[in-house]
Amino acid sequence: MLQFLNRLFSVLCFQFLCLKMVSSLLNCFVDKSKHSHRETSEDCQSCLECSRDNGCVRCPERLFLFLQRKGMSHHGTCLHSCPNGHFGQRGRDVNRCMKCRSSDCELCFSRDFCTKCKPGFKLHKGKCLIQCPEGTFAHQTDCLEVCPLPPLGEWSEWSVCVRDGATCGFRWGKQTRVREKATEKASVCSPQRETQRCRMKKKCPTGKRERSRAAQNQFKDHKGPPGHTLDTLLYSLSSQSIGKMYLLIDV
Repeated sequence: MLQFLNRLFSVLCFQFLCLKMVSSLLNCFVDKSKHSHRETSEDCQSCLECSRDNGCVRCPERLFLFLQRKGMSHHGTCLHSCPNGHFGQRGRDVNRCMKCRSSDCELCFSRDFCTKCKPGFKLHKGKCLIQCPEGTFAHQTDCLEVCPLPPLGEWSEWSVCVRDGATCGFRWGKQTRVREKATEKASVCSPQRETQRCRMKKKCPTGKRERSRAAQNQFKDHKGPPGHTLDTLLYSLSSQSIGKMYLLIDV
């Protein structure tokens, strides 16, 4: 009986050793096959782990895993920087290229914050817009809170000191001057403009008050093009009607 048990034990040990050896050989063959595929496939040259069907599944520490959909599956690639429309998100196990939420976003810092928009859109506070919001100025690819002024020329002469269209009859009035931009296409901003308080002749010469009032009424009834302001009209008086105003005073 004892001899039978010894023989049975020997047979079982032999079978166990044989199975273990076969398993080791199979594992070695599989590892060599994977290693061979990783070296021969262009998609797997930068991978730490690679799948024949899905490309890279794990990347080196400094690279980003970019998954690109191909049919019903995803194909992975290890990249130094993420492509347009994606941003790099670093993680403990793997760094991934994540897609920007907005399809109008060419580059983004995070999922919801764009840093560059596609052509035809303006960037404003991390969003890509077709038109800049009210109170902002379109400049190249951005919407700016402050209008960028181009190189400007010299200041014009101060306009005639007027108040409500009259050049006398009041103690104080206003005069203005402008500084035009160098070229028409240099900026979307309005010309730079200054207005200051000025002293007027409180008493008009004899017979001039009626003419001054007539000029005042003419000023109130004047309807210029849309967008004309008081400063615009004052400057118009100084540049176009200054001769007429002096003739009115000297009569």
